[in-house]
Amino acid sequence: MRIVTLAVGSRGDVVPYVGLGVRLREAGHQVVVATHGLFEELVVGHGLGYAALPLDTREELLDKAGSLGGILAVNQSVGAQALPLGRAMVAAARGADVLLLTPAGWIGGHVTEGLGLPSMGVYLQPMTPTRLFPPATVTTRSLGGWGNRAAARAVLEVGQLPYRAGVRALRAELGLPPIGHRQWLRSLDASGWPICYGYSPHVVPQPEDWPSSCATVGYWWAAPEPDFTPPPELTAFLDAGPPPVYVGFGSMPARDSRAVSSLVRQAARDSGVRVVLSAGWARLDASGDDVLTISEVPHEWLFPRMAAVVHHAGAGTTAAGLRAGVPAVPVPVMVDQPFWAQRLVRLGVAPAAVPFRRLTAPRLAAAIRTAVAEPSYRQRAREVSAILSDEDGSAGVLQALNSLGRRAGRTS
Repeated sequence: MRIVTLAVGSRGDVVPYVGLGVRLREAGHQVVVATHGLFEELVVGHGLGYAALPLDTREELLDKAGSLGGILAVNQSVGAQALPLGRAMVAAARGADVLLLTPAGWIGGHVTEGLGLPSMGVYLQPMTPTRLFPPATVTTRSLGGWGNRAAARAVLEVGQLPYRAGVRALRAELGLPPIGHRQWLRSLDASGWPICYGYSPHVVPQPEDWPSSCATVGYWWAAPEPDFTPPPELTAFLDAGPPPVYVGFGSMPARDSRAVSSLVRQAARDSGVRVVLSAGWARLDASGDDVLTISEVPHEWLFPRMAAVVHHAGAGTTAAGLRAGVPAVPVPVMVDQPFWAQRLVRLGVAPAAVPFRRLTAPRLAAAIRTAVAEPSYRQRAREVSAILSDEDGSAGVLQALNSLGRRAGRTS
C-alpha cells in the first residue's frame, strides 16, 4: 500500500509522523511524508519518501506568534496559503492508495474527495467533541457537558473560516461542487470517517461518547537515530557532575530571547542544579559554568539522562518526557500545551504547571527544586513510563489501515 501523510506544522507536528512512517514502512508499506522544506532532511534521512508542501512554519511562528492574537495571525496566514497548499497535496497524493491527514492538514480531506481516495485522520491532540473535557486547543476549564461539546464543535468550524476562499477554489479545480464548512464537517461525521489518536489512553482515556470511528491507539514515537553521536561538549558536561535538568521550548518563539535566557540562567543558580538548555527556534543561549546550551539532540537519547525536563508541553515533547520516565515542569505557551501540562500534573509526574506568560526565575527555580527533590514525582514518572513501554500506537494505525482497505474494496 502506498501511504501519503500530509503533515502540516512545526517540527513537533512532523516528528511523530516520521516515526509512524518508519513503522509502516517496516510493515511493508511504501510511505511518503508530504511536509515543509524545513523537514525534508528529517524525512529522507529516515528512508521515507518526501513531497514538498509550501509555507515556512518557522518564519510564521517567529514573526507572528507568542500571543492569542499571534496565533490567530498565523492561522490567517496559513489560510491565505490554502490553495497552493491544497495543490501541493494533490500533487503528493497522485498514485497514493490512502492519505493520512494531520489536524493542520485537514484540507487534504477535499483532496481525497476529488481524487476518490480513502483517508483517515492521524491526530496528536483530542479534537472530536466530547462532554468529558473542553476543546484541548483552547482551554482547560470545563464548560459543563453540553458546553464542552458545543465549544469543541465551534472550534472545528471557526478553524476553517480563514481557508474558505482557498477551499472553494481547490474544490472547483478538482471538479467538486461547493460546500459549506459546517455541511462538510457533518458529512465527515455521517460517513464514520476514521481517526486514530496518537497518544496513550493512560494519559487521556478515550471518552465514552466518542463514535466507534475514533480510536486512541497510543503514542507514535520518534524514529530512532542509530547513527547519532552526541557533541563532545555535551558528553563532557554530563560526565562532569550529577544529572542536569533539561530546559527547552522547542518551536516556540520568544519576544525577547535574551531575557528568557537570563531567566533560565538565574533559575539554575537559584535551584542549585545544572542545566542543559535547548536553543530551539527562539535561539536561547545561557551558557555558563552550570548551563550548557545545545542545538537539536534527540529527546529519546537525552531525556533519560536528565534529573527532570522543563518544556513547553507540546504533544511530542510531553510524550518524550513520559517515555523517559523523568519528572516534568511544564511551561505551556499556547494552543494545546496547557491541556498537556494539566495532564502531566494529574498523572503525578509534575508538581505544577508554570504558564510561560507568568514565568519568572523564582517560580521556575521553585518548580525545579520540587520536581527534583520530591521522590514521588520520579517514582510516578517511572511507573507511567513502564505502562507506555507496553503500548504500540503504530499497531493501532496498521489495524485501522487494514479496515480502511477492506471498506475501500467493498465500495470500489
